[in-house]
Amino acid sequence: MSDPTIQTFCCHHGNGTDVALAVMEEFDSFSYNIVCLFSSTLGILGALYQVLPRKQFANSHRWLSFSAERGRRIIIWLAIADLLAAVGVFLRSTLWISEKNITPAIDDDYSVLFCALSSALTQYFYTATWIWTLCYAIDMRYILNQKEGHFKYYHLFAWLVPALSTVLGLSLLYLPDANCHTSVSFTTAFLRIFPNYFVTYLPIIIVMIINPILYMKSIKDMKNIITCSSGQFTTREREILEAVKIKFGIINAVFYLCWLPNLVNGVLLWTLWSDLPANSVIIIWYIMGFANPLQAFFNALVYRRWSTGSEKVIWPWTRHEYSFNDVRSVSGSNSSNSRETVREEIYPLLQSAPAKSVNGYKSLT
Repeated sequence: MSDPTIQTFCCHHGNGTDVALAVMEEFDSFSYNIVCLFSSTLGILGALYQVLPRKQFANSHRWLSFSAERGRRIIIWLAIADLLAAVGVFLRSTLWISEKNITPAIDDDYSVLFCALSSALTQYFYTATWIWTLCYAIDMRYILNQKEGHFKYYHLFAWLVPALSTVLGLSLLYLPDANCHTSVSFTTAFLRIFPNYFVTYLPIIIVMIINPILYMKSIKDMKNIITCSSGQFTTREREILEAVKIKFGIINAVFYLCWLPNLVNGVLLWTLWSDLPANSVIIIWYIMGFANPLQAFFNALVYRRWSTGSEKVIWPWTRHEYSFNDVRSVSGSNSSNSRETVREEIYPLLQSAPAKSVNGYKSLT
């Protein structure tokens, strides 16, 4: 999982009086790490599934396809970041199980170093997943407005911002001696520990606020596109728009499900610092340990194409079955198919729609 409270576990135990130590005394680290291993394993499998190549099939039910070239490129990078973050959780939990003590002793520099590095990498890649999630919503707006994507800026934003936030937050937490539990006052803890909470939670809050707004605007754009291209808005068009609303809603719901517990944990910690409800915090830690790594697993479900028969995953042991001619047959070799392919890249939400819908109007050109 990715949470500033858990990152303090990497500090030397010492004889500090930090509030987190009082909670850890009632914390069953073995069962917690088993939960993390289970959820991170599912996350790894989900991310691996998501990055596998796919063969696209044209049919009359691909209005709701989200796997055109542009959208697919962002989804793959999101899955790669998810994969590396889940691997970080898996390795860190494995170490904590083998070491038996989740918090390093005062002279155990090796465990501190490994724990700090794994926490930093996990934090970095999870922050990257939040940025890629935002980039996907932004690119949907560009697509529906027939604008080019800015993938160079997406990559710069998705990899540089996490690096800056992770280095800033964890440097204040761990440097110079990884003794973040020695804070004896709320003011000292606020100055040393709170910045890591701020840089960690700010991207989550931004995505939770901005993404629903972007998707709502995208739905309005899509309604305008359908209405303008057809000159009518019948039951068929309403069903299409409703399906897109559901998909966007589920994408947002998955993000909230995976990361809202982290925000709840932060609010409890900083509002009830002097009288922290240990049992409630521990329950939230378990929820975070289960939900955070599952983001990759859920993303593999919500970002895939929902239309039956619209795509087929190419497994490593079946790759030889798909020849170059098969790929050309999907994208089309004549001018008509070429035009269709260009249109699909512009409108991935409406790609491979039939030349005429069931209502008889022409599709987007």
